[in-house]
Amino acid sequence: MKIYIVIGFLFCSLFSYSQEVKAEKLWTLEECIAYAKEKSITVKSVALTLESAQVNYEKSKSMRLPNLMGSVSQNFSSGNTVDPITSSYVSQQINSTSLILTSSVTLFQGNQLNNQIKQNELLVQQNSLYVEEAKNNVALSITESYLQALYSKEGIGIAQNNLTSSEKEVVRSKARLDAGSIAMKDYTDAVSQAATNKYILVSAKNNYAQQLIVLKQLLELTPEDSFDIADFETQNSLLTTIPNKLVVYNQAINNLPEIKAATLSKAVSEKGLDIAKGAYLPTLSLSGSLGSGYTSIQDANFTDQMNLNFNQRVGLSLSIPIFNRNQTKGQVELAKINIEKADIESQTVRKELYAKIETSWQNATASVEQLEASKMATDAASESYKLAQKRYELNDLSTTDLIVSQNMFTNAQQNYIQAKYLNILYFQLLQFYQGNEIKL
Repeated sequence: MKIYIVIGFLFCSLFSYSQEVKAEKLWTLEECIAYAKEKSITVKSVALTLESAQVNYEKSKSMRLPNLMGSVSQNFSSGNTVDPITSSYVSQQINSTSLILTSSVTLFQGNQLNNQIKQNELLVQQNSLYVEEAKNNVALSITESYLQALYSKEGIGIAQNNLTSSEKEVVRSKARLDAGSIAMKDYTDAVSQAATNKYILVSAKNNYAQQLIVLKQLLELTPEDSFDIADFETQNSLLTTIPNKLVVYNQAINNLPEIKAATLSKAVSEKGLDIAKGAYLPTLSLSGSLGSGYTSIQDANFTDQMNLNFNQRVGLSLSIPIFNRNQTKGQVELAKINIEKADIESQTVRKELYAKIETSWQNATASVEQLEASKMATDAASESYKLAQKRYELNDLSTTDLIVSQNMFTNAQQNYIQAKYLNILYFQLLQFYQGNEIKL
């Protein structure tokens, strides 16, 4: 009875395991992008910079508040000294205790505090845009790697079909060789082609595996995680109509976070100039303190002396800058330079963006024509290969000529799938620059 129970348990375990294997998750492009945006180390690093900017913003707002400091001191002195509580000059041993509570607040500092708060707020906004830019970069990297993996995966199918055809040709050639209808060279050519196609198949599988590794790294998956990608209907994602590149560029200017971040860089630098100029103005501060103490030279007890010696102080201080060795002047000049640099940076970002869009647009235009040409070439090469196979079966074509026809068909297929996935890639890039979601 126990044996049957064990066998049943093992059967259920194996059935459960087989179900898990069959149900292995196939990742779509959309799932990869969403997962990578959440798990990417690059995105997390930029997000930490955003958190730091938020902390600095809160710190700068708190600078408007008064501070509060408390201190307690216990002193023992002998000989000629000044009593720290009564300020009397005495010549005896003194045991004293002092308690002080102080506070100060800056009332005016050349408007530097307000400008610093505004600058830090702009930096928070800018770093938020940097997070979005990092997510976009991850999405583009995922898209490129995913399509490259699909290209490699489809290449496996082509290589497998070629190998299957070559192995059939080897069988036919062996039969003909045994029948004396072909020479040994024709047979060895067929064997050589089958071996070559097997090598190509192994290489294709390896290329696909390498692309999956790249994707796993972008997704921050561990080596233990199983991973494979889902197929999709490529026809729906092909680009047939090219949008106007100037329209794409204008939409990108309004949508992409790196453009907005570059614009904010100038605003941040302008606030830096206001902060630097504030050092020319005086600083007005309000301070106050509460204190009391105990000294051994007085006859009253500790509690009575705390009440007797209790004191309060309130004061205003005005600091007027007269000459600080041209430090403020230098900071102002540096701030002006930073504004010019931010302006140049903004122009550079726009220029680089236009170059990317121009390149994508040109490649998209070329890919449409290449796709049409490669499709015609593939159809023609397919018909030629079918005719060559029929002639080979009728012993009207040499093995060498059949291999040449097969290789031409293979090259045409490779050119077609390459043009197809490049077309999809550039279509997705143009969609992205227009502010649309990347989606297959």
